[in-house]
Amino acid sequence: MTTHAPGTPIWVDLGTPDVESARQFYEALFGWTSTVATEPEAGGYTTFNKNGKPVAAVGPLQNEAQSPAWTTYLLTDDSEATAAKVEAAGGKVVMPPMDVLRYGRMAVFMDHAGAVFATWQPGTMAGAELFDEPGSLAWIELTTGDPEGAKAFYGDVFGWTSEDIKIGPVSYTTWSLAGKPIGGLMPTDDLAPHWMVFFAVTDPDATSVAVKKIGGTASVPPTDMPAGRFAVLGDPAGAFFAIVKRT
Repeated sequence: MTTHAPGTPIWVDLGTPDVESARQFYEALFGWTSTVATEPEAGGYTTFNKNGKPVAAVGPLQNEAQSPAWTTYLLTDDSEATAAKVEAAGGKVVMPPMDVLRYGRMAVFMDHAGAVFATWQPGTMAGAELFDEPGSLAWIELTTGDPEGAKAFYGDVFGWTSEDIKIGPVSYTTWSLAGKPIGGLMPTDDLAPHWMVFFAVTDPDATSVAVKKIGGTASVPPTDMPAGRFAVLGDPAGAFFAIVKRT
């Protein structure tokens, strides 16, 4: 089994008001199959699989005020220690560390600027088992109005290092952990801070056409960038996610 360093993006899940509709949508779009947790406490939490391996999940919203959204989980080997680091770096604990049955231990945080992310401390469920293949997680990206503050925050909490590259007039940041690129940062003056999940696809153009046929949207059309070709899509409930074919 592959061993990941703490701080690695290890899991993503979707909170949505209609789990069954979301299941049908994402199965049609990515060719996923699904497994529903049998425990009553799980609330119908559904794991998506690709090629027989878990890649993501969907579950009900925790409260009516919550908007449909994908959440990124970063690996930790000590949930309480990570929570202390988040607060010391200027972030906020939204949901303190809690056990999720026998599967593991999770917590939800906001960074210093308000972007929400979560952590996962594995129990019987290690996280995703497939990455960078079509239908699996390929990248995560933070959009924020405070790039320098974000570099300091995630560096302090997770040990990420950063490298800036110029893409036209924009300075894009790539984050690495233990020498491996794991995500990026896009500065913005217009959008609220948030994390975006990117799923690998073989053809972003075809996927952008297909999403509209099953009730989704394409808010950013297929666009070339130095690392490949990407698009930003939305599901029928309004949760946004991205697709990418990396080069």
